[in-house]
Amino acid sequence: MSFPRLQSWLAALCLGLVLVSCKTLPDVDPAAPAKATPTVATTKGTLAPKQVSALVSKRWANATTDLKSLALLEEQATGVPLIAGNRVTLLFDGPATMREMMASARAATSSINLETYIFDQDQVGNEFADVLIEKQRQGVQVNIMVDAVGAIATPAAFFDRMRAAGIRVLIFNPVNPAKAKGNWDINNRNHRKLMVVDGRIAFTGGINISSTYANSSLFRSHQRADKVDGSKVGWRDTHVKIEGPAVAPLQWSFVNLWVQQEGGELPKADYFPALPPAGDKLIRVLAGNPEGDSDIYKALVVAISEAKKSIHITSAYFVPDQQIVDALAGAAGRGVDVKLVLPGVSDHSMIRYAGQAFYDQLLKAGVKIFELQVAVLHAKTAVIDGGWSTIGSANIDRRSFLHNYELNVVVMDPAFGRDMESAFNEDLRDSKEVTLEKWKHRPWTDRIREWAARLGEYWI
Repeated sequence: MSFPRLQSWLAALCLGLVLVSCKTLPDVDPAAPAKATPTVATTKGTLAPKQVSALVSKRWANATTDLKSLALLEEQATGVPLIAGNRVTLLFDGPATMREMMASARAATSSINLETYIFDQDQVGNEFADVLIEKQRQGVQVNIMVDAVGAIATPAAFFDRMRAAGIRVLIFNPVNPAKAKGNWDINNRNHRKLMVVDGRIAFTGGINISSTYANSSLFRSHQRADKVDGSKVGWRDTHVKIEGPAVAPLQWSFVNLWVQQEGGELPKADYFPALPPAGDKLIRVLAGNPEGDSDIYKALVVAISEAKKSIHITSAYFVPDQQIVDALAGAAGRGVDVKLVLPGVSDHSMIRYAGQAFYDQLLKAGVKIFELQVAVLHAKTAVIDGGWSTIGSANIDRRSFLHNYELNVVVMDPAFGRDMESAFNEDLRDSKEVTLEKWKHRPWTDRIREWAARLGEYWI
């Protein structure tokens, strides 16, 4: 979030603070699962237990941990089944993601549903808008949902141009309550990033529609951090492309939120086509919302608590609650390799200082902390025991878990986990470790900033 956009957001938020009481995150205490196998959905319905056992034995044969047990515990905590038969492509940084998204949009024949927090009127935003307008003119139905605060710096004329071409544009939860049609709450923002093309291909993760991401970070560039022109450093983020049956619940999350916002009836299109298997990945789709049960949070806590070998988290805005801190510390205490890649360069210093207020406790417990130096970190990913991975829009903070509409996918697959580990290790290459000894000697001015930021962490 840019500083001008942050200022506007904080000003709007102040209007609603007196009306909102503090919410709390749930206690997560997974008990032994009562079932023998997790629930796995397919295009032909839910698999029988024997079929599930055969499937997971085949798919997770090379897992370094008991993914079956973890899948059961996660299902018990969230109530969300796994979905079989998907292809998942990991996308690194803005340029690669935008190329894939625009290529899929250009190939659309029926519909494009786009949900984003930020849609800027800049080079990337204008190019993307031109693609969408052209597809609408070709007869493809395009529906766009963008958050009012995320788009607060985007001129209304930018969206009016798309409306004039026939695109449906819904501004989510307007700052002005008089413009709201559905339930209005200034504090509940739509932070999801999702594009579904023809009901068959979905993109989700952390990347907004903005030239902010136009310069790739050094990720996989083979350049050394100390040989880089600082003016050309980009943003580090992660997205995924999904094909297969898991696209249906992602599409449903868009349609459901559109209805909740009273966006009007969506124009007719084949939003939910039959989806044959496209790959072999098992996915859990977690759509968080302020009225929900914090499923994204629960899944993360369960996975951390059950980790046996490794916990590798990349987090742009890291302001954990005590339960997550205790889970990370507990994992390190039982010998798990716990590493966090956090921002060394941030677009939001207040959040960075609030997160650093937890460094003492984590470092003393044996958690290893690294700060990325060569890019503005915006990714929200984790890979645990090399087989459980999550990618999405949710940060590790109370705002994401309690107040925002967020979207994460969990991929339970050792092969995909290896790709995630590779990504994590390349981030480590361009990060500096924060040691406990070094941290003890940080300036007192930083300590004061951490204390002040910690006081307001709930509202960040």
